[in-house]
Amino acid sequence: MPASIINQLDLLIKNFPKRSFFGFQILLMVLWPMLILPLFNKLEPLPEGELRDRLMALSDRAGFRAQAIQVIDGSKRSAHSNAFFTGFGRFRRIVLFDTLIEQLEPTELEAVLAHEIGHYKKGHVPKALVLSAVLTGGGFWCLDQLAQSAWFYEHFGFEGWSFEKGMGPAFLLFSLGLGAFTFWITPLKNLWSRKNEFEADAFAREAMDGPESLVAALRKLYKENLGNLTPHPAFSGFYYSHPVLPEREAALRAD
Repeated sequence: MPASIINQLDLLIKNFPKRSFFGFQILLMVLWPMLILPLFNKLEPLPEGELRDRLMALSDRAGFRAQAIQVIDGSKRSAHSNAFFTGFGRFRRIVLFDTLIEQLEPTELEAVLAHEIGHYKKGHVPKALVLSAVLTGGGFWCLDQLAQSAWFYEHFGFEGWSFEKGMGPAFLLFSLGLGAFTFWITPLKNLWSRKNEFEADAFAREAMDGPESLVAALRKLYKENLGNLTPHPAFSGFYYSHPVLPEREAALRAD
């Protein structure tokens, strides 16, 4: 990490109220789709026509009021396809990858959108924001506590160092050791994420009056995104944030 960045983070943590990091993170999430995302990708409104009418009708039917439907130029980086919604309240908008529109039929796009709306209706988004804020805030709190502990520096060869001299060594040691802790959090986060995916799939099945449209869309997306259909259960259980396709199909077709 460049020294200038460490110095800026040093000043930020020393002088910025710890509780303000939560508010700052929420503010960043609100501003990201409006100010930051357009810096790296081109976003255009979905043209008027049958597809837009169908997606807006689905949104109204599902009780999800979006300000706009936009298309992002994901194809300039890869053939990967996705859909998501961003923003809050009147700033809420639906974003579709251009690759997604090329790969799927209108009914399949509706099913994918219904899945994303399912995340909203089931409350997954605010829960994810709270979890992210807690983990980020907890990380900064741990860093702050360690940076003010003399034993932390002494045990890692920085005898005589103190918080007042700067947080460079603390940043270095903390970043090196962080992976050992986040490694064990990964399967718990992914277990929760897979549960959310099943719930969003079930919502889409209801919204589309059956599973066929979403199943067809998922099959195409797995093929285009080169998804692994048969990973080892232990590996997918630990590392995968989404259930594998056979699991999702079985859940969608279950009574």
